[in-house]
Amino acid sequence: MRRSALFASLTTVAVAAVMAAATPASAINTYNAQPAPERHEVGALLVQWDRDGDGISETIDWYCSGTMIDKNTFLTAAHCTTDWSPGVRFFVSLADDVQGALDKAKADGLTPSQTAATVGVEGADHTSPDYPGNSADAHDIAVIEFTDAQAAALASRWPFTPATLPAAGQLDAMGSRALDAATWQVMGYGTQEAMNGPGGQTHPGGGVRMKAEVGFDALNPTWVRLGMEESRDYGGACYGDSGGPNFVTIDGNLVLAGTTITGDTPCYATNVAYRMDTPSARGFLDEFVDLP
Repeated sequence: MRRSALFASLTTVAVAAVMAAATPASAINTYNAQPAPERHEVGALLVQWDRDGDGISETIDWYCSGTMIDKNTFLTAAHCTTDWSPGVRFFVSLADDVQGALDKAKADGLTPSQTAATVGVEGADHTSPDYPGNSADAHDIAVIEFTDAQAAALASRWPFTPATLPAAGQLDAMGSRALDAATWQVMGYGTQEAMNGPGGQTHPGGGVRMKAEVGFDALNPTWVRLGMEESRDYGGACYGDSGGPNFVTIDGNLVLAGTTITGDTPCYATNVAYRMDTPSARGFLDEFVDLP
């Protein structure tokens, strides 16, 4: 995958501020990564917002990743839904290539509102009221909720099977040895790992759903830390992958163990995901989905 960590779009002041504070993650890197056209439940979060403060939401782009966890609910990160200008609107696309869809809309001369409706389906954002928390528990979790009509429109465009959430304390119950032996994958639409150039490091690419295997490093009370070193045949997350899923295979099934939140700045070594089996995450999600 191309790596991209809380790494929403680097072009916005709002997201840049978030990154400076939390160094989040956002995309899948290029090494040891591959496209994931079969993962229809994994999508991109698009944002329509007012860039210049004139009261007109003239900017539409994808900024983060996420996952459908039931027919009405798209799970992402709180840092992806906060600190935007007034009047911000959120859309979700489950397309394989959301950047290609945006490029086509621009070439067709569509307005930002027309582009948003063409590329994605609008929903309502709900962010954890406890965000931002602290290093022990960041409460970095949010959902985009769809009405039944919006959910039907989403499913008609991109049929999907919702991801499976873990049971309460499931990762703790497995223990580090079993988690280390399990297969882990991170997915998202983020950018590539850092590339050095005359002007410094850049993170090219992004906007295409990718996947990569990662390795288990450690389990903390609200975090699962995953290794993505190329030397270990792993890939990883980068800018734009924030909010996207980190799956672990348990008894042959993909379980959404955590969502990408942060990592090392060049996207070379570490992906830090917010666990979905904790009382904190489950307490927030319980309002929106039926939990296992």
